[in-house]
Amino acid sequence: MIKRRATVAALLASLLAIAIPSGPAAADDWPAWRGPNRDGICQETGLLKVWPRGGPPLVWKTASIGEGFSGPAVVGDVLYTMGNGNGKEWVVALDLKQGGRQIWASATGPIGHDGGGYPGPRCTPSLDGKRLYALGIGGELVCMNTADGQIVWHRNLVGDFGGSVPEWGYSESVLVDGPWVICTPGGRRATIAALDKTDGRPVWTSPIGDPAAYSSVISVSIGRVKQYVAFTAKGVVGVAADDGTPLWRYGRPANRTAVIPTPVWWGQTVFAASGYGTGGGLVWVRATPQGFLPQELYFTKDMQNHHGGVIRVGGYLYGCSNPGILTCLDYKTGRTLWQDRGPGKCSLLYADGLLYCRSEKGPISLVEATPEGFRLKGRFDQPDRSNKNAWPHPVIADGMMYLRDQNVLLCYDVRARRRR
Repeated sequence: MIKRRATVAALLASLLAIAIPSGPAAADDWPAWRGPNRDGICQETGLLKVWPRGGPPLVWKTASIGEGFSGPAVVGDVLYTMGNGNGKEWVVALDLKQGGRQIWASATGPIGHDGGGYPGPRCTPSLDGKRLYALGIGGELVCMNTADGQIVWHRNLVGDFGGSVPEWGYSESVLVDGPWVICTPGGRRATIAALDKTDGRPVWTSPIGDPAAYSSVISVSIGRVKQYVAFTAKGVVGVAADDGTPLWRYGRPANRTAVIPTPVWWGQTVFAASGYGTGGGLVWVRATPQGFLPQELYFTKDMQNHHGGVIRVGGYLYGCSNPGILTCLDYKTGRTLWQDRGPGKCSLLYADGLLYCRSEKGPISLVEATPEGFRLKGRFDQPDRSNKNAWPHPVIADGMMYLRDQNVLLCYDVRARRRR
């Protein structure tokens, strides 16, 4: 057994070797699930530090995006999301300068799954130049032109890769990385798959054998080896980015019901958590002559994250632990620094020193991101609430906060100073 002092020293050394992600999107764009770097962090500054009573100003709202839980993706003056309507599943594009007016709507196909009683797509479209990539709840993966929604190519994760639709439907937001689209069909033939983004041609498949869960793949670099990390129904797995070769596995954060949150990567470490009484753990993924070895540094029941995601800000983790406790952990040790039930069971976004906490029951809270304690900076009730859980994560792009609740999309101005 490695002594604790040696373990901590090695971990600290690994955390100093941080790869800085980069991407083509502008700082005020939000082109994919959890933002440009899939970490739930918005880089914008100059935002309101305290909300007035009733919340920030509502700029506009629209009720024409369809049924579902898909989050917004924003590039320039256009927002893209997904929704059900008229028996079909749609990708829609909205003009942000025209109050959310629909530019186009393009069907991915007929509604292929009822979502296990929660109908509607869950995927946030991934934008890449003049194209976008979206996954329907039944496994329909499409590439579309952003200008008009015309379908460039189409694949089905079940028919083409032997995948099996999870109980509550495919919920992944696919990763566009360089020339490839990375997705998780699940199953023996292609637990993870890489497709050529230009034509959808399979490049490689990784036949690990795990069923697909509801999480989304991230790209990491560990031990100078580029990898894709996926949280499947059976655990966190890392595969080689060039050919999909399985490299390592960490099963403890998985549960038997629904694995949803996206893993968090920092240096040579990966944190992953899930709900249903499970919790979260940090592994130090060591490169050894025998291959990659995931060594658990801690596991905590204080981060039973169901669906709202976990965000690392500096040396701290923020996330909601079931049944609805906003929690701050020390990333390196797992020590719980504070907890508060005020924001409810919420999804998170970080921007300009603050956490935007969106309760699944509706209220939105603004909380200072500090390990020193819970500090509420504002709270308001979302208008036009549906009778369903508000699961889409909040998004900020170009000073505007977007909240989606089924067919309704609301746009709030969260800038500290208005532009003339």
